[in-house]
Amino acid sequence: MVERSDMKFLMDLRKAEGTLAGRIRVASGEGIADLLIKNGRVVDVFSGEIEAKDVAVHGGAIIGFGDYQARKVIDVEADFICPGLIDGHVHIESSMVTIPQFARAVLPHGTTTVVIDPHEIANVMGQKGIRFMAASARGVPLNVFVMIPSCVPATPMETSGAVLRAADLKPLFKEPWAIGLAEMMNFPGVISRDPEVLKKIEMARGKRIDGHAPSLTGKALYAYLSAGIRSDHECTTPGEAKEKLKGGMWIMVREGTTARNLKDLVPLVTPENSRRFFFVTDDRHPRELLEEGHIDDLVRKAIRLGLSPVVAIQMATLNPAEYFGLNDLGAIAPGFRADLLIFDHLSRFRIKKVFKDGILVADNGKPSYRSAKDRPMVTKKRVGTLRIRPLRKDALLLRSNQPFAKVIQVVPDQVVTKKAVKRVPLRDGIALPDVKEDLLKVAVVERHHGTGNIGIGFVQGFGLKDGAIGSTVAHDSHNLIIVGTNDDDILETIQAIRSMGGGLAVVSKGKVLASLPLPVAGLMTEAPVQQVHAGLAKLITATRALGCKLPDPFMTLSFLSLPVIPELKITDKGLVDVNQFKIVPVFGEK
Repeated sequence: MVERSDMKFLMDLRKAEGTLAGRIRVASGEGIADLLIKNGRVVDVFSGEIEAKDVAVHGGAIIGFGDYQARKVIDVEADFICPGLIDGHVHIESSMVTIPQFARAVLPHGTTTVVIDPHEIANVMGQKGIRFMAASARGVPLNVFVMIPSCVPATPMETSGAVLRAADLKPLFKEPWAIGLAEMMNFPGVISRDPEVLKKIEMARGKRIDGHAPSLTGKALYAYLSAGIRSDHECTTPGEAKEKLKGGMWIMVREGTTARNLKDLVPLVTPENSRRFFFVTDDRHPRELLEEGHIDDLVRKAIRLGLSPVVAIQMATLNPAEYFGLNDLGAIAPGFRADLLIFDHLSRFRIKKVFKDGILVADNGKPSYRSAKDRPMVTKKRVGTLRIRPLRKDALLLRSNQPFAKVIQVVPDQVVTKKAVKRVPLRDGIALPDVKEDLLKVAVVERHHGTGNIGIGFVQGFGLKDGAIGSTVAHDSHNLIIVGTNDDDILETIQAIRSMGGGLAVVSKGKVLASLPLPVAGLMTEAPVQQVHAGLAKLITATRALGCKLPDPFMTLSFLSLPVIPELKITDKGLVDVNQFKIVPVFGEK
């Protein structure tokens, strides 16, 4: 692996920027280019053709094709060349690592640009969290653009660490890295013309406004679209996506860790409509990043499902670039940034080399640069993101005189849940989990302000036979969420996570079986993705030993508290019926 010192790498980046006059001069053939990539087969995302030609790079940009003199020549020996890949919507916090480590994980997979929604850290730290994410991208060889979180908190039915009103967002829109308003999850607020919601939308005029409207249809959808919202990543069926497509929306085809919609949506893509689709991951855990890949994984899957390789590459490059107005990204043409991939075969799409601004940053699956050490850091010492009052066991009791309870039913590989009514055991007026029926207790403990709020309910689908699991990664307000078979282990899980300042834990019979500290806002660590993956693997192994068969139980756990995704969720304020958009009692059928 080629290593660069921090200073030399930054100097190379500055040099790569070049000057406009210099690029024009060299493009006209009057000078010497920085780099010539010879004997490649270029994927032209504009024409849809593949053409054998040489690509010249100077000052970090593509300057032309053909015979150029160059300081450095690379012969790719008939391999394919395509633009760097773009993830059009990602919450980097879900990778559990900070941006410098995230970049080292995705660059070898060909991702050179991400459009992030730092909604997660914003819910914990507000403006400070958003600025931290932007600042941590400085000097990293990855284009990071920020969509400003629109819903912090997502609803008033949960307690977040911060509240961002329209006035709080105004200074953020002036930043050069801010390119739009992130997913407008509060679709009821849009439709009911909530004044604060409309202020945020008006403030974003002239920039992109992303959508988030699961199952919205008919006139409610039209009202939502009338606000100028132009994309959606929550489509789970071809019918839903087709209606939104016809309504003028760009369809983000999502393939994350829990929400996997690519297989269902790719058949909708045709030569006539393909330019209105692009790929996003939304949320990906370290395991998927390391074992499956990033946007390259979506390209490969789409090709296997029958999509033309060129169309799949367009959906990963030009389409998102045009949607977001990133006018110098997403294509191989003069004047575009030299973010390039070398890969061996159209259907295999195995990436060999990655160039960022004309500089080699990944080679044969590994980063080829040394990460800078001086990054802005948020630690639990500087930012106390865990403020949980000491709890007694009786705080977890759920009292009732009726045995029928509303139960959150997990849907494997989806962020949506189902609502069911089940009989639960009662003992002396206290409702208990029923392990034989997989009816487990779920609790959400408020962790930002020390309010003492605890939401308690029941969940089905985790399969635990013993113990408890917990996490401070719990969308969207990221309170502490726990699922368990008994109150003793639930309480011990709370105490274990509290003592390490945030993170994930598995407990059984009063003992911590596995844990992963996340000291950055209770969401991330500065450790490498590989190290986090190893920690998560131990957590999942421990969880499986307790009976859970979900592919990624902690990702599933993290979405149980998201009160904007149907049907039934839970927050620190109680059980939420998302379809009614209100808090409902745990017991009773209504």
